[in-house]
Amino acid sequence: ALVCWRIHMNKKLILVTGATGYIASSLIPELLDRGYRVRCLVRKPHRLKTRTWFPHVEVVRGDVMKPLTLSPAMEGVHSAYYLIHNMSSGHGYTSLELSGAQNFASAAEKAGVEHIIYLGGLADPKGNISSHMRSRIETGESLRAGKVPVTEFRAGVIVGPGSISFEMIRFMTELLPVIVGPGWLQNMSQPIAAQNVIDYLLAALDNHAGQGQVFEIGGPDVMSYAELMLTYGHLRGLWRKY
Repeated sequence: ALVCWRIHMNKKLILVTGATGYIASSLIPELLDRGYRVRCLVRKPHRLKTRTWFPHVEVVRGDVMKPLTLSPAMEGVHSAYYLIHNMSSGHGYTSLELSGAQNFASAAEKAGVEHIIYLGGLADPKGNISSHMRSRIETGESLRAGKVPVTEFRAGVIVGPGSISFEMIRFMTELLPVIVGPGWLQNMSQPIAAQNVIDYLLAALDNHAGQGQVFEIGGPDVMSYAELMLTYGHLRGLWRKY
């Protein structure tokens, strides 16, 4: 990856937000392997120092909730990945999500960024969905309200070690022989492998026809969270009952 990165220093500069997160951390080394220059926008740069790819990226301290910090991060950027989620901020995070997306879209427009790629959540906007999923969809709408073309991917449960949804399923299934839980266990999802998500995100860089489009990238299997847990238990050789 390092050799390829050095050879293609004239490649496009790609901005990756949420660089400490699961998907971004998997995406960045693949961008480097393809010869792209990568800049990471993070609130706490020191959290990236243990990553093997850290010496090969540019890191800019910034926060989408602080618009003045976005201009340096956007300078010279061709395409930007929006992989930020404010759910950990607690109560009121949904309004923060919208404000952050609006700030990002505005800064990208001013800097002349050509393309924003966003990973959101898979749900029916017209259905009775959780505030979390509603926020994911509205974040995409906020980004698309700007003038920079957006490619939006909507994914269900992302299956892979390190994915928050997957780790929650793993933890609960490993812990509970009899699965008793809240009503959301009956919510349906279309799980997708993490590598498939990365492949979609990478493909969007060169697929200009996808700009301005929303792609639902759920996997072929539709199942409830409870069924996901039972499937995980079966694959692990664990007896579980719901």
